[in-house]
Amino acid sequence: MTTSPSIDGVLVEWGARLFYPASRIVKPETTPRLNTPNRPSAATIRHRIAATVMRRAPQVMVKVTGGGRGMGAIAAHFRYICKNGQLRMEDDRGVVREGKEAMHDLVDQWRVSGSLIPETSHRREAFNIMLSMPRGTDAQTVLKAARGFAKRELRDHHYVMVLHEHQANPHVHLSVKAESIDGKRLNPRKTDLHRWRETFAEKLRELGVEAEATRQASRGANRRDERIWQLKAWQDGRLSRRAEQQVKSGASYERSHGGAFQAWGRIKNALQESDVPEDRELAKHILRFISESAYFKEVWPRVQREAARQDKQRTTSVQSREVVKTRPSVDMER
Repeated sequence: MTTSPSIDGVLVEWGARLFYPASRIVKPETTPRLNTPNRPSAATIRHRIAATVMRRAPQVMVKVTGGGRGMGAIAAHFRYICKNGQLRMEDDRGVVREGKEAMHDLVDQWRVSGSLIPETSHRREAFNIMLSMPRGTDAQTVLKAARGFAKRELRDHHYVMVLHEHQANPHVHLSVKAESIDGKRLNPRKTDLHRWRETFAEKLRELGVEAEATRQASRGANRRDERIWQLKAWQDGRLSRRAEQQVKSGASYERSHGGAFQAWGRIKNALQESDVPEDRELAKHILRFISESAYFKEVWPRVQREAARQDKQRTTSVQSREVVKTRPSVDMER
């Protein structure tokens, strides 16, 4: 049995909307070409769908947690991530440092390498990034994946990374100089963050760890992430309980989540028509995945209410027409 090219075309067109940033989506043609540059293959989309809806692969987390406005703030962050010299720090050249003296030497290097970084600055001179995986992931593997991520995404910048494995989930703190070696400044946007998640997940998969970077909208998640300071305070015991996550709302939220679920629907319908049993089985998992999502549970009651309202309007309209048909005519002649 083979899959129809039209089904593969649907997977490529709508799968790109689910799994890749908007800036990487190629405008679909009348007949989608499956192997054009910057376009994922149908096989890649199938693999990512299965990882998301069947195997429920762990989701990577990549967050910009802040940044230093001056060398004073950068040095303070260095002290925090290496526990004042107790944990090993690895830089962009692969040099590993340990101890307070080595930490102070690194601060001095950052201060004068490239443009001088003053003690305080009106602009962000460094970005603090955290790369994390759920509990149970091997910490050294997370570090290796973070190393691969940094070499690809931050290759023109000075950076330093530290592994934290003493908390619930293994994660790497990565501090990167905003100014690159050739003088360009780092300015990560939403699409950059998604690409960073994609790269980190890819590096983990290369090391044999199943990981995904599916967008919240594609997962149907409707909760805002906890703020970093809240998470750290809870982990350190400075908060008695974790903060309740707020439910997302607004036009942008509805647009992104509604678009994602439209894409899931198109893919599910296409796979249901496939001659391949595995495709039809995948369609069942998509339906289950959608129905279990927080967004579906939030929206479905509204859909039912709207459908009931429209049914009531149609019933009332039909009844009104029947009344008009059966009403006795009135003789207006006198």
